Amino acid sequence: MRVLGIETSCDETGVAIYGDGEGLLAHAVYSQIEIHARYGGVVPELASRDHVRKALPMIRQVMEEAGLAAGDIHGVAYTAGPGLIGALLVGSALGRSLAWAWGVPAIGVHHMEGHLLAPLLEEPAPEFPFVALLVSGGHTQLIDVAGIGRYRLLAESLDDAAGEAFDKTAKILGLPYPGGPELAKLAEQGDPGRFRFPRPMTDRPGLDFSFSGLKTFTLNTLRAELAGDGDPQQTRADVARAFEEAVVDTLAIKCRRAVRETGHPRLVLAGGVSANRRLRARMDEVMAAEGGRTYYPRPALCTDNGAMIAFAGWQRLKAGQAEPLGFHPRARWPMETLPPI
Repeated sequence: MRVLGIETSCDETGVAIYGDGEGLLAHAVYSQIEIHARYGGVVPELASRDHVRKALPMIRQVMEEAGLAAGDIHGVAYTAGPGLIGALLVGSALGRSLAWAWGVPAIGVHHMEGHLLAPLLEEPAPEFPFVALLVSGGHTQLIDVAGIGRYRLLAESLDDAAGEAFDKTAKILGLPYPGGPELAKLAEQGDPGRFRFPRPMTDRPGLDFSFSGLKTFTLNTLRAELAGDGDPQQTRADVARAFEEAVVDTLAIKCRRAVRETGHPRLVLAGGVSANRRLRARMDEVMAAEGGRTYYPRPALCTDNGAMIAFAGWQRLKAGQAEPLGFHPRARWPMETLPPI
């Protein structure tokens, strides 16, 4: 079975084809960074319009790269949520229409399940069960994963997601959009010994996260330091380093607790923030000390992409799950409601 995957949940258009026994045959991602950078964040209407402009040409491109025609596709998967409703409508309508025209089954894929399963595209792939840390601009969640569709939410952020906190703090530091990668780049120049920021909610039991207070602490620290006589650029770098280390340590502490609580020796990192090099290195240290292992997708598959949607859709379509004619995009969609395979 070969499945075409379409991702349009936010500000990246992703298209890919995954085949049974063939793996990932082709994939392409188009980022809308240049469109939204002038506004300092994603403008939903502009995102939707650009998906309309790019999706069909990208599907043709990926089909040509894979050397496939319409008759070679056996199913279509598209992101049905969560995400920006207008952007989701573009991919859902296009995916469902193609499936109807080609006479093949279609399925709406949960965006975060796509991220969660992306590490299974790598070698070696993690075996079930495992703990998954889903960490992106919109989500910070710890999930106990017993199998595909067998998810138990262990914890989540009570306010800002980690990626959201990265982006907002980058804006405080005067960095361009998208802020997360720019903050990580600036942090490389920072002195790790100058500041130590709090690790939110790590001094109490539990696994939930909170990053809003850390963002405020960062703002107050920066204002106080810039009022002095020091080098402002070095101060920004030092503050970025302290902020990044505080987020990474917080995530690591909570992941260690989750691994010990569940007894699973495998930890999966997924989502855009999982590309952060300091986070990967810290999680590798934590799991090595726990006698386990960390798994994550290649950097190109950490951000939103069609490959993860094609793969997640392939898993469900080959299990006989498909949707009737029609589509139902959802801006919010609890992952625990997904049916198991």
